[in-house]
This record gives sequence, structure tokens and C-alpha cells, in this order.
Amino acid sequence: MYFDHSYAQQLSDLASPIQITPLLQPELALFNQKLADEIEFPKELHQQHALFAELFEAEGKLNQHAIAQKYGGHQFGGWNPDLGDGRGLLLAEIETTKKQRWDLHLKGAGKTPYSRFGDGRAVLRSTIREYLASEALHHLGIPTSRALCLIASNETVYREKPETGAMLIRACQSHIRFGHFEYFFHSKQLDKLEKLFNYTFHNHYPQFMDSQNPHYSLLEHIVLQTADLIAKWQAFGFCHGVMNTDNMSIHGITFDFGPYAFLDAYDPEYICNHSDHGGRYAFDQQPGVALWNLNALAHAFTPYLSIELIKQALGQYEIQLQSQFATLMGQKFGFKKINSDDMQLVNGWLNLLSQDKRDYTQSFRLLCDEHLSTQKLADHFIDRTNVTQWHQLYLARIAKESLPKNERLIMMREANPKYILRNYLAQNAIQQAEGGSFEECKRLLKVLQNPFEEQHEYQHYAQTPPDWGQSMEISCSS
Repeated sequence: MYFDHSYAQQLSDLASPIQITPLLQPELALFNQKLADEIEFPKELHQQHALFAELFEAEGKLNQHAIAQKYGGHQFGGWNPDLGDGRGLLLAEIETTKKQRWDLHLKGAGKTPYSRFGDGRAVLRSTIREYLASEALHHLGIPTSRALCLIASNETVYREKPETGAMLIRACQSHIRFGHFEYFFHSKQLDKLEKLFNYTFHNHYPQFMDSQNPHYSLLEHIVLQTADLIAKWQAFGFCHGVMNTDNMSIHGITFDFGPYAFLDAYDPEYICNHSDHGGRYAFDQQPGVALWNLNALAHAFTPYLSIELIKQALGQYEIQLQSQFATLMGQKFGFKKINSDDMQLVNGWLNLLSQDKRDYTQSFRLLCDEHLSTQKLADHFIDRTNVTQWHQLYLARIAKESLPKNERLIMMREANPKYILRNYLAQNAIQQAEGGSFEECKRLLKVLQNPFEEQHEYQHYAQTPPDWGQSMEISCSS
């Protein structure tokens, strides 16, 4: 048996069975062979004709048990109980020979009971953005859902303008969100909440079932995993853009890509979502929002845990976040072990980047230059005086390191990518794909799979955005 359907079978009253609505003239445009091998996706389905038969035929293994999950969520701080898989379907689960579980989820599958007024479709633009971003984050070492394949079509989908419809199959440990638990708690369906907890323990966190307090162990784990994730977002300059609780995973992974962006010029108040008029999900707000979301999730644990225990679990978030962020920044600056005084150097550097609007990724990569001089660094900035003073303090700190210079530089280069997924690069790939060619997508993916390597033939992918790419407006509809 290739596929399991435990969610559909064990939690049938928490979801709706739906059959996939095929696209017009579908074409398998991108296929992630490395991921397919990792999750042990059946090899006979690596070809278009076999995959499409299982997806689009009524008795196909990836169609006949497909379900749309029901959940709610806090969206921009307001509770919305009327959410669910409005354009996606959970197709199946895979358990590998290494006992790893993977969900297969199809985005753009057509209308579901939770589509509301939508058409249940995804557009080529958004599927390419998710494919590229999830692979970019994965190869940076940031936990994320992954893209298995992208299916293009000749179907027209209407958004702000006519666009091309597409589908994306993504894989991750599960698609259980904070919003699942919130919905069944706030709707007072405590019997269904209990079933969801039991399913989560049995299928995803069996190690907690024998602990003294399984629910506390689960909440604590989610808190710590979320803190680690946010620390990595902040260290690598990633903005999610829509940190609603229905976009937060219990596995601490990056989930549900929309108007995301990596920082170009460093601006801690950067807002990547054009629809976020109040800046709720600005870059420097992400750590606080994640804690807010964890508090929202924790309400669903109140039937099982005392307020004191919930506070104890949530209280670990900030400690873990600061510790993980400090460790990551220490690696970026070449510190074998970072201390509180070092964080003053870190903050001083970030202030210089913000003041002079220097590129976040390029500036950190410059610190890895083995021939870097104070003059060369000063030439990178406008405020030469302050950066010169900062560099002297940095050199004095580096002189105290026990690591040999070559080992320190290797550590720094493994922590400071040369290549990130800038929005203008994604837009170039999208425009070519909309014209019928996915070659730029494939080239860009190849670059992003090795973000820390020099890749001399692809130097132009490390360039800062041209004028048209510096203020691109990306909204939730992306």
C-alpha cells in the first residue's frame, strides 16, 4: 500500500471528502526529484501520465480519499471560525521506511465546502512563488513545507486580472494548524477537540503519550519549535507576511506562503504584505506575533492544563528565541560562543545597516571576505566614521577567538548565504513561465539549492534588485 489515509479515516467528522476538479490541459511543469526520493513517493508516479491518473481519475489513489480539513483562525488579530481548506485537499499520507510521516496536499484543487465565494483555484504566479520559497528556505536550513511538483494548465483564473490556473502538491509532516485546535475549542466541540489531540499524539507525537503530562509536553514542544523557527526567520531576514493562526503549524515549520519576502535593504519595520496596512506582520513584529499566536493556541489546552502550567510553557518562548537567535548571529559573525557584550556588536551592525539602508544579505556576506579591510568595509557604507569605529571593535573581538581564521571564515560562509530568493528573481521566473518556459524557474532552483556556495557562473543572481524590483507590491492574493 503506497498511501495511508489516517486523517480521513480517523477524523472523518473533522473534514469533508472532496474529489479533485481537474485543470484544463494540465502539464507537469516542475517535479522535485530529490524530495520524491526522500519521502519515498512511488517511483511509478514520477511520470506525468501515471501521476495524473491517480490525481484526476475518480478511482485514483490520490483522489478517492481526498479531504478538505475544517479549522478556524485569528486573521490579523480577529477570530474567524469560517475557515478551512478552501482551495486545497489532503490527498494522502506516506510513512517512509525510516518511520517518517509526510502529508501530501494539493493546492488549487477546486471548490470545497470552505471556499466561501472563491473558485478553489491557485494561479501560476502563487504556485511558483511557493515552490521557489519552500525550496529556498529548506536549503537555508529553515524548517518548511516542501514542494513536490507544480502542475501548469491552459485554464484561465480570474483574480485582479485574468491569470493562468495551476496546482501544487506540497509535503510536510502534517497540515494540522493552530487553527484546528482553536476551532474545536471555541465552537465548544470538546469531543472533537479530544479526538484531534488523540490523533496528534498517536500519529505525530507518540513520544509524549507516556510522559507525566502529555498535553504539557506537546504545548512545550510547539512553543520551543516555534521559537526556533522565528529565530531563523529573523537571522536570515525572512518575512512571512501573513502570520495568522491558521498559517501556523504545530510542527514549527514555515507554512502557507503568500506575500513573503526576504529583506533587501535592511529595514526592521519592513512590511512585505501590501494588504497589511497596520504593519501587524512587519519584520520586527514577527517574534511578538508568534508569541501572540501561541497564546491563542494555548486556550485550546485549558481543558487539560492549569493556567500555571500554560504560563510555564509559554514562558519558555522568549528564552528559547533569544538563545537560538544569539547562536545564529554568533555564527554569522564568526563567534564560537556569543555573549551579551557580543550582542551589542550585533545590534550596532544592524543599526548601521538600517541607517544606511544597506543590503542585508550582501553586507553579511561581505564580512566573510578573507581580504576584508576597514577601508573596503567603509566603502560599503555611507557613514564611514561609524562603520570604521564598529569594525575596530569587531576586529578586537575576533582577535580573542580561539578558532583559526580559515575555520572561522568557513563557519561564517556556512551561516551567511550569498543567494536568497529576492522577489524580483521570483518575478522574472514567473514572467517567463507565464510565457510558456520554466527554464528560468529551474535555473533559479539550482542556484537556491546551494545558497552558501560561490557559484561563479550565477553571480548575477546575487545582485540587489533593479529599480523596478525594489518596491514590489505583493498582497495576500498572491
